[in-house]
Amino acid sequence: MRLIVGLGNPGTEYAATRHNMGFRCVNLLARRHGIRFSIRRSKASIAIGEVEGQQVALAKPRTYMNNSGEGVRYLLGRLSAVPGDLVAIYDDMDLPLGSIRVRAGGSAGGHRGMASIIQAAGTQAIPRIRVGIGRPPEGMDPVDYVLSPFLPEEEALAKQATARAAEAAVLLLREGIEAAMERFNARETAEG
Repeated sequence: MRLIVGLGNPGTEYAATRHNMGFRCVNLLARRHGIRFSIRRSKASIAIGEVEGQQVALAKPRTYMNNSGEGVRYLLGRLSAVPGDLVAIYDDMDLPLGSIRVRAGGSAGGHRGMASIIQAAGTQAIPRIRVGIGRPPEGMDPVDYVLSPFLPEEEALAKQATARAAEAAVLLLREGIEAAMERFNARETAEG
């Protein structure tokens, strides 16, 4: 079973923030494939179903972003999964708003949620989809920025990135990480 984990912060006060792009992406995947988040535990909300003929678990850790590894450790144990079964989707300030990048692994790149997952999983070899939220305006604290909602004029690009990240996750399931990287990263380069 593949485990697709969207990163974010639980609670309605964070639902529309930039830091919750991972949650937005797995919510969209669930809607598109008729899967409901019907399992709610202290460490994660889980939706189990089928995507592209594969059994998948979509999950949203309920441990807050910086402690995402606790939720992932719980999910790996509960689902008898290994880190190689995992795909993480999360926001990235180093990418322009509306863009995505698919990677097979690597460092956390300063993202505390991903750093927590790498530490909990004991490996950097975790496939991931990074969703661009852009840099904060001059003088704005990065923490305040990621915990702020998208401006109305940014929402269309945020929705586009959410949809593309969901498409990348489906391609990754169907054809593998290399195919997803080739299609979506090349597209970003051509468009960028």
